Amino acid sequence: MVGLVKGSSVIRAMFEEGKKLAAQYGAENVFDFSLGNPNVAPPQAVEDAIIDIVKSEDPLRLHGYMSNTGYEDVRATVAESLNERFGTGFNENNIIMTVGAASGLNVIFKTLLNPGDEVITFAPYFGEYRNYVANYDGVLIEVSPNTENFQPKIDELEEKITKKTKCVLVNSPNNPTGVVYSEDTIRKLSQVLEKKQKELGISIYLITDEPYRELVYGDIEIPFITKYYRNTIVGYSYSKSLSLPGERIGYLVIPSEIDDYNDVFAAAGVATRILGYVNAPSLMQRVVARCINEKTDISYYERNRNTLYDGLIKLGFTCQKPEGAFYLFMKTPVPDDKEFAAAAKKYNLLVVPGSTFGCAGYVRIAYCVAYETIVNSLPKFAELSKEYFK
Repeated sequence: MVGLVKGSSVIRAMFEEGKKLAAQYGAENVFDFSLGNPNVAPPQAVEDAIIDIVKSEDPLRLHGYMSNTGYEDVRATVAESLNERFGTGFNENNIIMTVGAASGLNVIFKTLLNPGDEVITFAPYFGEYRNYVANYDGVLIEVSPNTENFQPKIDELEEKITKKTKCVLVNSPNNPTGVVYSEDTIRKLSQVLEKKQKELGISIYLITDEPYRELVYGDIEIPFITKYYRNTIVGYSYSKSLSLPGERIGYLVIPSEIDDYNDVFAAAGVATRILGYVNAPSLMQRVVARCINEKTDISYYERNRNTLYDGLIKLGFTCQKPEGAFYLFMKTPVPDDKEFAAAAKKYNLLVVPGSTFGCAGYVRIAYCVAYETIVNSLPKFAELSKEYFK
């Protein structure tokens, strides 16, 4: 833990730094793009559901224990919703309610990993993956970033799969790039995994981390990966789709078709208990079941995205235009992304170095902030650009 404290999250550290700067200079003069904290209120239906549930349901049942996997009727509701949307065939015995997506990943890694097992992921990736894998003495293997379009390098993935490979972990829409992995990418990924399973005589589980599934712009579609690769397990969170990050509610999808389904599902339920989660929050399980078809207004994020992207491009910066989520990945004009982030801080601009995500030479800008913050930050970015561009 001493080492983890010293290397604690850069994102969280910058968030705390932002609070200090706001107290010093005034919140309106600090442009904190560090944390992916939704700035859109939850749908009104969420508040209405909370009030009605608390008033109408038996408090002993509502606030009591249930199965470690969650309420059966809530799990059935989640399964039915997925079936309607994606043409799948899930039921309550394919769903485990989790304490957000982070706990879902920890539960499934606890379930699957033996010490020394390898989890392959594609850079750039959410930095906490390193800790989640290390929690169970696993080894995180990085596939280098494809900085042309940030689609995964499938050829390099194939080269890095070994007998020790237990999981491949993907995140689309991606944090930090906002890129959506295309159907072509998913097909090629699936083909490689099928080939390597047969070649090596092992099971390789594809874990798809999907907290941003509902946050996509335009007519872009996100493939539901269980339809492409049999050994897929899905992790989901309502943190972004319903703007409820602090409520910690999500689920795992464990399809009946995966290898060792009975053992995996049973073990994931036990892992939920022994990791100390015990069960997902009872009230929030009830709330998301009632609000299963509700969504936040992503037009808010889309306006922020367009204003920020267009503004930065005009200033001479190079950016990956996000297709989903609420992050923009910007190339730094110098190789040292930490040096650039330090320079930005002089103008009260807080951005996260790309090296945090396994991709140096970039910074992540979380645009889930007030629209005024985007607009007012652009003159500061203009001042910053003058340090690097003539």
